[in-house]
Amino acid sequence: MDATRIMVYSHDAFGLGNLRRMLAICEHLLTRWPNLSILLVSGSPMIHEFRLPVGLDYIKLPCLNRGLSGDLCAKYLGTPMLKTVELRSQLIYSAALHFQPHLFLVDKKPTGLAGELSATLHYLKNALTDSKCVLLLRDILDTPQKTIREWDRYGYCQTVQAYYDRVLVVGMQSVFDMVQAYQLPLPVAHKLRYCGYIRKPLQKIDRDEMRSHFKVTLPDPFVLVTPGGGEDGYRLVHTYLQGLQTLTNGSGAKRTVHSLILCGPEMPADQFEQLQQLGAQVDFRHARVTFQSFTHNLFGYLQAADVVVSMGGYNTLTEIVTARKRSVVVPRMQPSQEQLIRATCFSQKGLITMLSPTQMTPSSLMQAVLTQLDEPSPPPEGLDFGGLPQVLEQLGVLISPAVQPALGTPLALLA
Repeated sequence: MDATRIMVYSHDAFGLGNLRRMLAICEHLLTRWPNLSILLVSGSPMIHEFRLPVGLDYIKLPCLNRGLSGDLCAKYLGTPMLKTVELRSQLIYSAALHFQPHLFLVDKKPTGLAGELSATLHYLKNALTDSKCVLLLRDILDTPQKTIREWDRYGYCQTVQAYYDRVLVVGMQSVFDMVQAYQLPLPVAHKLRYCGYIRKPLQKIDRDEMRSHFKVTLPDPFVLVTPGGGEDGYRLVHTYLQGLQTLTNGSGAKRTVHSLILCGPEMPADQFEQLQQLGAQVDFRHARVTFQSFTHNLFGYLQAADVVVSMGGYNTLTEIVTARKRSVVVPRMQPSQEQLIRATCFSQKGLITMLSPTQMTPSSLMQAVLTQLDEPSPPPEGLDFGGLPQVLEQLGVLISPAVQPALGTPLALLA
């Protein structure tokens, strides 16, 4: 029997969150779906850093960058944006033409960045009529006002009605009701399914060994600072390092605070260097700082930490909640307020501690961290984390019986 072919489009103009989420879905499908072949198309500059499982390959598109302004531009080529989008569009179309997917899974943007999926969607609808198209949305897109305006401007609801068989939301209606908030019309609402949040399973780690690796000894606390991809993480890390310096100025700290700062692979090199220089000025008696730009073991580091200081990205917050970690979350507020909305929702449920970016100062951030060090672990999550199996089930029912997976059956049991 021919392999089931799934083509995945990863929205990738800012940060690593979208790519990490789509890779987690791909990895789960490959462990549960026999004879499956996945082709990922993405412009992420970091895709080569991820360890890809057998059955998954990718086509690297020229990078686009959204930046803090929200305006798209070519990230590296120096070519006009429209020409870059045209090149990406042709590469995506060619991939679909030759790969002939049974299912096309699209991340976030119904027509892709700057409409680059339009030709591919038209081809699949009119020439590959048995192929199915699925739109995958994270729990929160942006403010209702901005999202409604964007979806109306680009005709996304009409695109979903015309080309997509299903809309999967990796979130919970009780946390954020997307249909109501974004005023989605009935034809779109009828295609929408809430799947629950996506998370990776807890890893088996030797917490003592990992803390020893970073020279953390009891009772000293271990703080992980992670601003995601890092492109806009400078202010958070800089403020945290300034906060560490206050530990020498009568803050009452009785322990040496060990901090692992993952600046993110997309933080500009000059900013990374400036932060390292600032970290070297921290009083070694009260605070010790280790810098890294990227790790394959972010979740393991998070599990080993006593407190996590982060922004409010989807993956980071779900991992904080999964590991029941004390946290101080400072969400991004531009160009999208998606992180602010999510962090507010999670904070109201008692799952995280949020510090507003407008209230963040070195002293307020450090005081929040020190307070969290003395707090008990958060209560059990109270969230539906069935996102991965629910996505598998929803995709499986769309595929024809000839190529449909044995849902929920591990490959080891199928051998």
